[in-house]
Amino acid sequence: MRPRRLKNEINVVPYIDVMLVLLVIFMVTAPMMTTASIDVPSVAKAPQPPAEALQVNVRADGTMSLRTPGADERALKGAQLSTEIRAAQEKNPELAVVIVGDRTVKYEAVLKVVDELQRNEVKRIGLLVQLAEK
Repeated sequence: MRPRRLKNEINVVPYIDVMLVLLVIFMVTAPMMTTASIDVPSVAKAPQPPAEALQVNVRADGTMSLRTPGADERALKGAQLSTEIRAAQEKNPELAVVIVGDRTVKYEAVLKVVDELQRNEVKRIGLLVQLAEK
């Protein structure tokens, strides 16, 4: 008897069949997928800020200040922001915090303030904008 020779080739026909079936499935389902759309608010439609709110002012040079209802504005350092917000929130947990960013301030600086407020579990955070003139 002759010894059998091993065949060292891979049969790729079943793999091609599977790939074609997957291609057809993706081609049929892709048009059915809905894309996410983001509705960016317009400055002309901005609601009025609440009358009683803490205002955190972020300036272009990175300095911050806090204005409490019925009080003057005072400068803050990074660590002071959280202690001042906690003290105000203990008195009134539903007190809104409005962030006022300078036009030239970096987006990252405003996000740091938002992140700090969320870590302190502030429920109502808003951004103050100036209404566009018509």
